[in-house]
Amino acid sequence: MSSRLEAEHLYKVFGRRPDEAVERLRQGAGREELRAEGTTAAVIDASFTVEPGKIFVVMGLSGSGKSTLLRMLNGLLEPTAGQVRFDGQDLTALGSRELRQVRSRKISMVFQHFALFPHRSVRENAAYGLEVQGVPRAERVARADEALALCGLAGWEKSWPDELSGGMQQRVGLARALATDADLLLMDESFSALDPLIRRDMQDQLLELQKSLKKTIVFITHDLNEAMRLGDSIAVMRDGRIVQIGTAEDILVRPADDYVASFTQDVDRSRVLTASSVMDTSVTGHEADCDCPTATPDTPFVILCAISARVTHPVAVVDPRHGVVGVVPKQRLVGFMGDQAGEPSPCVSRRERGEKVIARA
Repeated sequence: MSSRLEAEHLYKVFGRRPDEAVERLRQGAGREELRAEGTTAAVIDASFTVEPGKIFVVMGLSGSGKSTLLRMLNGLLEPTAGQVRFDGQDLTALGSRELRQVRSRKISMVFQHFALFPHRSVRENAAYGLEVQGVPRAERVARADEALALCGLAGWEKSWPDELSGGMQQRVGLARALATDADLLLMDESFSALDPLIRRDMQDQLLELQKSLKKTIVFITHDLNEAMRLGDSIAVMRDGRIVQIGTAEDILVRPADDYVASFTQDVDRSRVLTASSVMDTSVTGHEADCDCPTATPDTPFVILCAISARVTHPVAVVDPRHGVVGVVPKQRLVGFMGDQAGEPSPCVSRRERGEKVIARA
């Protein structure tokens, strides 16, 4: 599948002689070294691709460079070096007028603090991007109302922003982005200002919309649980650099370094992991031919635990033809719930390691 969005070796440096600073960074200079000289390297050599219809999450602590990176993707900030390509078009080579056209028609942004006009109705706020495009009034009203209905705001079209809760205001911001039918949505900490329950409700709303709309989304967050819930793939940033890109399972099970591992230690693993993450693949190639409960590679961890609780032997993980592709001993489940790597202890019996499950399954 071809990439819809590509970032290639992006740098953003603020301060004196930014081009010289980029060259020094390429030669190994550190961020702190440049900062001591009055230059801030906000993003350093960032590269990634986003496939059509996927949610790409960029996460990191404050000051890691994630919001600066997002603003380079739609030209709000010009990269000091590197390229951004959208559907094969080099956005970094466009003039200001061409870039405004791309932003108004192909790329929409959903902000953290709603950015609604208080003197405009909910409908007028949702239709604002279409108004900028010059869409006739009747069409923009129809499209705005359709987007509001998708976001659960049918019946609120004539209300004012201050009559809405924070979660509802954020839905208006999302509807405004959807009304333009942009191919790419950029979401900058869009749910961070919301209360936890409302925030989870907005995550549910986004995932539900994504099932039908299949937008390409870049989502910025500092919350790892949110990243793992939303992201088809996740980039972890630290001090301006992307230190790891992978699925939620990749980052949780195979962290690139101690920094990423420290991020994941408090994550509820049962909401992320599947059988494919925790199974022992050293015992494979047999067919499960009994009535014992089995799992598939994409069986959620919580269901896998429930299956394991019902049997005395390791759970067999099977493919569509019922062939065993791995087994999950109870000790392995316990290991993955904690800080363990998930490997069975050397003192685990042959039966618990899965050698007998093949005979029974």
